[in-house]
Amino acid sequence: MRIAVIEDNETLANAIAYRLRDRGHAADVLHDGDEADAFLARDGADLVVLDINLPGRSGLEVLRGIRARGDGSPVILLTARSDTSDRVAGLDMGADDYLVKPFEMDELEARIRALSRRKDLDYGARESFGALEFDRATRQVMARGTALDIPRRELAVLECLLERRGRIVPKSQLTDHVYGTGADVDDTAVEPHVSRLRRRLADHGVSIKTARGLGYMLEVKG
Repeated sequence: MRIAVIEDNETLANAIAYRLRDRGHAADVLHDGDEADAFLARDGADLVVLDINLPGRSGLEVLRGIRARGDGSPVILLTARSDTSDRVAGLDMGADDYLVKPFEMDELEARIRALSRRKDLDYGARESFGALEFDRATRQVMARGTALDIPRRELAVLECLLERRGRIVPKSQLTDHVYGTGADVDDTAVEPHVSRLRRRLADHGVSIKTARGLGYMLEVKG
């Protein structure tokens, strides 16, 4: 599941993103309301974790934009204890849930699981490709019932390629998926992860093709 984390406290935003990626999700991190609105209008998300107090446009304005575009993605608001009126306004504007800061990561995960069930999101789906199966809930790649030992960032590359199977994925998009949108990382950072993942998949009927100057594409050998 692709989750947008929109929070101006970089430490908190990165902590949330790390936890989500560790659970097998893609996490895009944004710290500003204006860039968040542009990102969601352009790329969208399966679920949004949205702080109310943001630089640029507020979280409530970002939420208003989401719903005005007809986007029904679940939204969890993050609020301060004193923001009762904003929480009410957010729920009235179409937010699905809220959390009061500070909160436990386990509680955030529980809220995401609950929303994924209510909204019928792909929280724990399995996907077969070649001789392999990817379990998104446990973040494991299985080969004939045996889990392969694949590092976290290579798994993030695989997840991104699987979501866009049969299409070329730009290197910049892979970088955003692995490290988070806005991360101070050059696009070449994903190259060694792709190279190692390619070698791991080669014996299982799966290949990663390079489209020079464009990106990568996952292919299953017939």
